[in-house]
Amino acid sequence: MNANFETHDLGTPGLDKAGPLDGFEYSSFRNPGIVMQPERLAAFQPSRISASRALIAQMIRERWSFRCKRFSIARDGLGEALYEVEARGYVFSFPIYSFRPSKEGRTGRIIGTAWDMMGAMVEGRLSDADFAATRRELPKLYRGRATPLTLTWFRANRSGRVFDRCVEALAKGQQPEPEMLWKAGYTMRNTGLDGNGTFGTRSFVTLEKDHPLRWALSAQMLSAYMMRVFAADLVDHFAQLDGGDQAVTLAPGLRRYLGVGNGSALGLMYFVNNRPKLVNRWIWIREKSIARAKMLDVAAEPALLDRLADGLDRLATFRAEDMTEYGRYPKSGDVAQELQAIAAEVRVLKSRLHAAGAAPLAAFSAALEGRYSDHAVESCLSALIDLVPEYAQAQVQSLVVDEEVTGTPEMTVGQLRKVLGTEYGWCWQIDLQSTEANHFIWYKSRNAEEPRRGPRKDIDAKHGLGLDLPRLVLTLDAALAGVPADTSIARFLVAHPDLRQITTRVQSLAGMTYHSPHANIMAADFVPAHITKCLNSGLHGLDKTVDSLDRVIRGILFQGAPLPEEVMAGTACADWSAPPRSESIKQEESLA
Repeated sequence: MNANFETHDLGTPGLDKAGPLDGFEYSSFRNPGIVMQPERLAAFQPSRISASRALIAQMIRERWSFRCKRFSIARDGLGEALYEVEARGYVFSFPIYSFRPSKEGRTGRIIGTAWDMMGAMVEGRLSDADFAATRRELPKLYRGRATPLTLTWFRANRSGRVFDRCVEALAKGQQPEPEMLWKAGYTMRNTGLDGNGTFGTRSFVTLEKDHPLRWALSAQMLSAYMMRVFAADLVDHFAQLDGGDQAVTLAPGLRRYLGVGNGSALGLMYFVNNRPKLVNRWIWIREKSIARAKMLDVAAEPALLDRLADGLDRLATFRAEDMTEYGRYPKSGDVAQELQAIAAEVRVLKSRLHAAGAAPLAAFSAALEGRYSDHAVESCLSALIDLVPEYAQAQVQSLVVDEEVTGTPEMTVGQLRKVLGTEYGWCWQIDLQSTEANHFIWYKSRNAEEPRRGPRKDIDAKHGLGLDLPRLVLTLDAALAGVPADTSIARFLVAHPDLRQITTRVQSLAGMTYHSPHANIMAADFVPAHITKCLNSGLHGLDKTVDSLDRVIRGILFQGAPLPEEVMAGTACADWSAPPRSESIKQEESLA
């Protein structure tokens, strides 16, 4: 492959087509050549830009209401429930169908055929006919069809041991052991959440401009939140059936601590490839929020540094108490020590503000690089975003993305080569020639309906999913090099129809420099878990994201998040993330 390093640089952040720069200079944004490295993406941490945290912030700000309209479930698990959520004048119905637990066909993957619960989110108040139709269609899954105005279908399984022990304790009039709940983090785990056209659900791009769930991933996050609500209600319900008058309900402090379990694997690599505009837009608004925080005038408002240091202390405590084994990623205790050291540096910065230059947080953040791990630095950047909560929330509301890719046939060959040279320079700077660099091929499993990767020697290339971005870019550039620079792309594609897809992709994403990981995902040493962890931890907002086999990431959503009744009463805590282990224990002791 051509290694023309002189004319292909790492790229600089270009103009985001989705919105203005808000007065920021390009220099305020981090170089995509650093940010888009897989190892750095894996270090992204939950923040106010994460979908789960942004949804809770919106719930609190807008005082959403939650009601259980029906709850009829037998002790064996068979039955149904119905919830309604009102948000900004919109009503959403959540029909829930509960089943008897079964080991046969039970799996955390999308190929499962048996679940402990299935549910849907439907706009408006659900009619009896649509409730029955949804109950009939949901178990069919890929053969089923959603009713009109359905936004999502979802399914989940109980965490058997923890779920059962909670029920046993509550039935006896006791609270479950806080330490057990701290270690587990959930009593039900998500096994599938689909929408945006799947199964006939409503496409999100058709949502009205004032729709409260118009921004990307908000509908999925609300569905996951309602899984959490149902799981806790089911625990209380079974305890009452077993214990009668002596049964108690789960204490608010413990209930708040329980989130929803979640696991993701290779499918998220396919998501990144198919949703480049969403990936770009999310990382872009994250970088904008970080840049805004770095520009804060902390000399005029030194209390901001106290908030930053306190936020780092909170994260350090959360990490120090977390005994989870993270595989290839840094030990939580090590990150905790780094965060404590960074918090101490923040306090030193406050004491020396008189000698600090302009934008001291920008210089402070830059000075962290190389002295602390990527995970600690990204944790600090997440804490920085907490200093601009209103700005961050406004950015999330702008996360409305049309993923359609369209070509520009009038563009010239010379113009397209310039885009390749400035925005895809990394493709020339990685090994694509060695045997190890071409070890894997990505394909779709016929049985599992999931993306897979396997040794190229074992799989026919015709089954490949076309995810080989760097090689496609170099192939395109080589073909363009043999054509006069003033030739139109329309004429070029007449002669090279096989390059239409990569050409259209490059044209559609021109100027968006945070859309694709800078990686050769076919290489033997590529770690898919890096990308999965970025999406689960950074984009979705999962905590305790554990790597398994370098390709599966498991974690917890909404651990510590406010309860529906707190949101409705206006007593919900906006700073709920990273709850300390001792908090749930203290709350339980106060109830004893």
